[in-house]
Amino acid sequence: MELSLFLSMLGFLWVAAITPGPNNMLLTASGANFGFLRTIPLMIGIMIGMQVMLLMVAFGVGGLILLYPSLHLVLKIAGSLYLLWLAWKIATSSYEKLETDRAPDTPMPFWQGGLLQLINPKAWLMALGAVASFSLAGDAYRHSVIAISIGMFLVNLVSGVIWMGFGAMIGRILRSRRAWKMFNLAMGLLTAACVLLIWH
Repeated sequence: MELSLFLSMLGFLWVAAITPGPNNMLLTASGANFGFLRTIPLMIGIMIGMQVMLLMVAFGVGGLILLYPSLHLVLKIAGSLYLLWLAWKIATSSYEKLETDRAPDTPMPFWQGGLLQLINPKAWLMALGAVASFSLAGDAYRHSVIAISIGMFLVNLVSGVIWMGFGAMIGRILRSRRAWKMFNLAMGLLTAACVLLIWH
């Protein structure tokens, strides 16, 4: 893949990765509630899920979704229900001080971050768009998929660190129980609002 094409692909992936969406809302909420380091497993799960989904799109499943629109509808319904469940969990999470000897409740495990990708229409569109727009034909196809995979890894890592850091910073600013409740409620509502973007 030529450098100019790779840079164009990075621009496309960056816009898709850094804009607000289910992944970024979860990373921000987790960073605020559990701190930066304890959110890393969730980010790793999201990144693994994105890579698995990219390979699925590149080697067949994406074609099935395009061929059978009803599969896309099932994906949207499943993704919406899962996002609403996550939004409820975030909005109702209990207040925890970060400066305490008692460890807070367990953050979301990495496998849930990976699972979210498989039913996250925004992530599917990101992978479909990348493969459709930036993969090369013929013998260069596999090499271009590897380049897309590397690009997706890089943008997900950087955007994930930014959103986790944003959440961790908020976690240090918010001190009162009321502020925490309001923040978690707002993050839950924003996560639920992502469902509207799915159906737009």
